Amino acid sequence: MTNALAHRGPDGEAQWINQWGNVGFGHRRLSIIDLTDAGAQPMHYLKRYTIVYNGEIYNYLELKEILYKKGYRFKSLSDTEVILAAYDYWKEDCLEHFDGMFAFALLDIKQQIIFAARDRFGEKPFYYVASNEVFVFASEMKALWAIGTEKKIDDKMLLNYITLGYVQNANDKELTFYQNIFSLPPGNFLKLNIQTLQLRSYKYWDIDKDTRINISSSDAVEKCKELLILSVNRRLRSDVTVGTSLSGGLDSSAILATIKKSAAAFNTFSAVFPGFEKDESHYIQSVTSFLSLSKSFKRSIQSHTVEPSAFELIKDFEKLCYYQEEPFPSSSIYAQYKVFEMAKKNKVKVLLDGQGADEIFAGYNKYIHWYLQQLAAKSKFITAQKEKRELQKNNLPFNWGIKNYLAAYLPAHAVIKLEQNEYLKTVRQPDINKDFVASLQGREWEGIRKPIITKLNDILYFNTHTLGLEELLRYADRNSMAHGVEVRLPYLNHQLVEFVFSLPAGFKIHDGWTKWILRKMMDKKLPDEVVWRKDKVGYEPPQFQWMHNETLQEYMHEAKRKLVDQGILKKTVLDKKIVPKAAHENNNFDWRYLCAAQLFSSDINL
Repeated sequence: MTNALAHRGPDGEAQWINQWGNVGFGHRRLSIIDLTDAGAQPMHYLKRYTIVYNGEIYNYLELKEILYKKGYRFKSLSDTEVILAAYDYWKEDCLEHFDGMFAFALLDIKQQIIFAARDRFGEKPFYYVASNEVFVFASEMKALWAIGTEKKIDDKMLLNYITLGYVQNANDKELTFYQNIFSLPPGNFLKLNIQTLQLRSYKYWDIDKDTRINISSSDAVEKCKELLILSVNRRLRSDVTVGTSLSGGLDSSAILATIKKSAAAFNTFSAVFPGFEKDESHYIQSVTSFLSLSKSFKRSIQSHTVEPSAFELIKDFEKLCYYQEEPFPSSSIYAQYKVFEMAKKNKVKVLLDGQGADEIFAGYNKYIHWYLQQLAAKSKFITAQKEKRELQKNNLPFNWGIKNYLAAYLPAHAVIKLEQNEYLKTVRQPDINKDFVASLQGREWEGIRKPIITKLNDILYFNTHTLGLEELLRYADRNSMAHGVEVRLPYLNHQLVEFVFSLPAGFKIHDGWTKWILRKMMDKKLPDEVVWRKDKVGYEPPQFQWMHNETLQEYMHEAKRKLVDQGILKKTVLDKKIVPKAAHENNNFDWRYLCAAQLFSSDINL
């Protein structure tokens, strides 16, 4: 199992089995904090606890000081030992004290239990197989397959992916693309009795999306700024080199602008696509030039860029799927993969990244109509019309009409209609073999879920907590760990997230701007063309052009043939030409076929 995860921990390995032979822990080490042997795992504590752990507790120094005053002593400088002491003192309530990303399992020999937990947002993975005879867990499924766990695909998950692009089941976060492999949901912990193998899971954290605080916009900006600085500074704690990804957008640029601690050179890593209309090179250069001349920014910047190509995508595709394990929606994931690869080549083991900002600050254009519906539902028609005009002035793409007014006043009916539309997309997709759909009779609605939205926070909560963010975190975790690089996400400090959720919707979308409060935080700290940029560009490669590549099209045709042989697609799909689509374009079926077919491939030899 540990050999299968060697890429996640290239700096060391160890296995341990308890004296009764009924509990075994294995670990691959990525040395980030306390590089000595004292920080190695599995780690033992107080002759009672043993732990294996993946991730970082960023506030471990503060917690260590508290626990020291309570009488606890430490043999290492690692955050791992702090988890053990915190659990001994607070038991499961220790999770409420952690600012971090983590998945860990801890054996308590006195209580004869395994206590396992996953961080609030799901930055780090925890997969498991459970039966009456055995409980096995790992950071990636390939470690479970290494001991003979069957690769039995969940056909409904596959159908939802092909027809809707879903990579998760919104109604059951434990489900994966494999029937017998489960995922511990974010913000959850479990307890396993090691004698009876009785298993129970519990939710320890949730976002309050309904409570509002009374605060001025200027005070809110200052508080957000304070929390972001705290989060960034904690995520800079490391005994190895730290850099950051830089896309050219506001989110990653704001993180770079917040890093001011020393005069040491700081490395940034970017994927660029010269000649592509959505290439971010200009904005990346604008940010680095601006900060290099800024008196408040006390670091020199060393920029690194990589130019992924269709040829490289073809060459690396099977390897990319091997690391990801489950399907993904577009080639954007490959661009991210290449950024982490470049970080490894430059011996940078930790990268900060801007994921999560769009979901908490309302950065996606799709959030606009939900905000306008909130205003309409509260009969704030004048404000709604004003915001609509300002948004249109900024050329932001959104649709708003009579249907939106109806949805504002009849949100439950809107949900029923949206879910019906999703259902029809799954059963009427023209390429799907009818026998395959028929075999799923009774499961047609599984995984189809739309939230009842009466306010902007409802959709932000859904994307942050239910469907959206966690899948992005999966791509980032697998892509970073494929190269033995750790990714840290400052926007996912839970105190920052809780505070932003408590703010009025008008602080997030305001005067024609999405992500308004973050823009105000960064005003004059970054170039105006980045802070007040009107076009929202995702992390997007030139996928449309890549899909015209003849070799890639042959690859896609072969993928379709494989899915036909599996009885998933109709034979007529083989007569259809490949339809190139941009990375974030709807109904990107040929890309999905390409990814889905990899589920039926045997393991590649790396």
